[in-house]
Amino acid sequence: MNKISGAFLNRKAFIPFITSGDPSLEVTEQLVIKMAEAGADLIELGIPFSDPVAEGEVIQNASMRALAGGVTVDKIFDMVGRIRSKCPVPLILMTYVNPVFAYGTEKFFKNCKEAGVDGIIVPDLPYEEKGELTPFCSEYGITFISMIAPTSGSRIRMIAKEAEGFLYCVSSMGVTGVREHIGDEVNKMVEIVRSVTDIPCAVGFGVSTPEQAARLAAFADGVIVGSAIVKIIEKYGPDCIPYVVEYVRMMKNAVKNCEGL
Repeated sequence: MNKISGAFLNRKAFIPFITSGDPSLEVTEQLVIKMAEAGADLIELGIPFSDPVAEGEVIQNASMRALAGGVTVDKIFDMVGRIRSKCPVPLILMTYVNPVFAYGTEKFFKNCKEAGVDGIIVPDLPYEEKGELTPFCSEYGITFISMIAPTSGSRIRMIAKEAEGFLYCVSSMGVTGVREHIGDEVNKMVEIVRSVTDIPCAVGFGVSTPEQAARLAAFADGVIVGSAIVKIIEKYGPDCIPYVVEYVRMMKNAVKNCEGL
């Protein structure tokens, strides 16, 4: 069992997402450590990108702020290296395929390994084209996290059979962002996955309240929250850490209370 799968062992996982460098890399570094202390089981770090097609306005704006602040992929790797010496929680980079290619694919994954990155999510890379990256993931020991969505249909079983670490289940159509209501499609997706594999299923896109997290954790293995946390960071800027920590603790408790159900 790899480190990422181990984060789901005997518990429901809470997985926060933040954009690296928003409001600064120094704050991001502190946030990761403090979120882990507050109960985060895995942490997703977004690499800011000028055209994040899967993201809603909140995370798009966070990317723009980070890029305006001079964040680069090299600076993110340096930050992850510093975090890794203080924080054992698995770290996953969320990026788009263009920044990886522009950086140099082999160099990117080599630096992932050296920095201590555990996994990668690439939302704009179709399943059929994952071979562009998975050989490098295998060579450098980086887990490639696959995604499924309500539109995946008959491909869900195929994707699930080859998935590693955990399966990222997109709760609803469209881009990331806080939603009032999350439909039942994701429950059906998890049922299909369960029919072919026992890989952990974590649900993301639109989750923001403890009630939503608890409802999803009742049938899924983990809950992913991004936009709601990024909105807190946007609101409080450099002073966001205690507010994010309070939110993460609240959401982790909601997920944890579903264990054993």
